[in-house]
Amino acid sequence: MRFLITAGPTREHFDPVRFLSNPSTGKMGFALAEVARRYSPDVSLINGPTHLKPPRGVRSIAVVSARDMFAAVKRAARSADIIIQSAAVSDYRPARASARKQKKTNAALRIALVPNPDIAVWVGKHKRRGQVLVGFAAETHDLLRFAKGKLERKNLDLIVANDVSARDAGFAADTNRVILLWRDGKMERLPKAGKRQVARWILNRIVRYAEMVHKKV
Repeated sequence: MRFLITAGPTREHFDPVRFLSNPSTGKMGFALAEVARRYSPDVSLINGPTHLKPPRGVRSIAVVSARDMFAAVKRAARSADIIIQSAAVSDYRPARASARKQKKTNAALRIALVPNPDIAVWVGKHKRRGQVLVGFAAETHDLLRFAKGKLERKNLDLIVANDVSARDAGFAADTNRVILLWRDGKMERLPKAGKRQVARWILNRIVRYAEMVHKKV
């Protein structure tokens, strides 16, 4: 099976040295790519800016912005059997980016924002038969409600929901505590563990599910 995994944040520049982003480190996505390599020699990792080194044997594609990631995903999605979208993609970007550094003044700085393309929605619309799609829902409140909405709206088979307001399960934490929500309504709470262990649990379930899907195709 061929894996495509997205990881890390994106950066949306409004001048050459300043940008909008989020605290994602890419740790969860990189752990997923490392574990996926044990199941397949064909693992592609599309990652935003991070200080992490790609796992050995994984094909790494480094991007910066949400639109960069979108273009990379569109090129790779068709050939992937399992797509795991764990990246924390910026929902908005500045409407205009200055070619030069904007100098500080005493006046308020106003930046108009426009929506970025929703990568997961596009992937869900172009899902081919037998393909397994997994998404992540990083929320600060109403975790299950928002995760279920994304599961349906983005045509996912599984969504991994986690409360990023928790200190031991947030963006920069070394541990995670997630809830798995499946298309058929099944829900499973995984205990808190290191992100590599959580990745093992998630991949084990995804691969078993993908094997069942492929038998039906």
